[in-house]
Amino acid sequence: MERGAHNRLVSVAMGMLLGAAAMAVHASIAVAATPIRIGATLPLTGPFADTGQWVARGYQKWARDVNARGGLLGRPVELTILDDASVADRAISLLERLITVDRVDLILGGYPGTAAAAQMAVAERYRKVYVSMGGHMASFQRGFRYSFGAPPLMGEWWYEGVWEWLATLPAAQRPQKAAMITINNPVGAAVRSSAIEGLRRVGILLVMDERYDVPLATAEPLVSRAIALGADLFIANGFFPDGVQTIRAMKALNYNPKLVLQGIGSIIPEWVQELGADGNYVVSGTPLHDRLPFAGIAELAEAARQEFGVGTTPQYYLFGYAWAQALEKGVQGAGTLDQDAVAAYLRSHIIETIAGRFTFDARGLPPPYRYTTQVIEGRVELIWPPEVATHAPVYPKPSWGK
Repeated sequence: MERGAHNRLVSVAMGMLLGAAAMAVHASIAVAATPIRIGATLPLTGPFADTGQWVARGYQKWARDVNARGGLLGRPVELTILDDASVADRAISLLERLITVDRVDLILGGYPGTAAAAQMAVAERYRKVYVSMGGHMASFQRGFRYSFGAPPLMGEWWYEGVWEWLATLPAAQRPQKAAMITINNPVGAAVRSSAIEGLRRVGILLVMDERYDVPLATAEPLVSRAIALGADLFIANGFFPDGVQTIRAMKALNYNPKLVLQGIGSIIPEWVQELGADGNYVVSGTPLHDRLPFAGIAELAEAARQEFGVGTTPQYYLFGYAWAQALEKGVQGAGTLDQDAVAAYLRSHIIETIAGRFTFDARGLPPPYRYTTQVIEGRVELIWPPEVATHAPVYPKPSWGK
């Protein structure tokens, strides 16, 4: 073969090789840029939408922040949130659809605890890491390998700080009789069980223990009975809508106990929007607050104020962000989307999120929390424990209109 022809052949061959290499590089870049698809279901409508929508906003904020930092494992994240309409069965079927039909890479947790407990079993069946509020203690005692509460909204821990605080008061200053009403579902049952034990610890007599179904037609008969029994501590283990009804019934009947505990609902902005000054002085628990001394939480609170114009950062916005952030830590730490590797990393390493720095035990739980809140002048303040308190407890509860 002539030298010129040979050189032309070599040149063509080299060009083809370089072209193939370039195509391989471009293909690699395309694969790397393929979004990581993340799916979740939340109650965007229905009775739990007031809180579910804030969880969704927390997830969405996390996704925007991750993408602004260059993505997860170098890939953008693409978030899909389906509306389960506050129906647990629908939360199950939609999560299964996300996993088996849409084939998402990762999943995020649902709300409330009834949906989360059901979805934990789905996640276990499909071997998907599931970070959420959990379905209270019972759901973490089923031996699941892939579920984590980061932090959990644990009914059994919800009033822990309240009992600690009351124990510091002289016995004569504590409430003497408690009336308790509880929503008839697993969430209420979890809070109720811990309340019974807590009352026993601080020596307060439980004189009324009523359950109710939702929707609650009226709270006035329940409140009237508490008045008749002379209860100076009222415990409402329910959600936002029935909690609002209960407070309105208390005011209408001029019932003003020393202390009012509200299970779920008083830590979202809608509480003050609905009740105004009547929503003040209600005490509740929380695993998270915008003025806890944890990295990133102050910046997130400021972002919420700017985006939504709220005076108090919605706690469920923080929860959503924290649950997504914990999943992110697991994926980053494992360096892969392999679910077994992510679960193993979370179970064996300290992680740090806006909810603090913690490890998970064999159940997928961090250490118990005891943060206690009180609505004071329209703001959700931390009143316990003392080392993180933003305001002293207002006790006993002032009269209506004060």
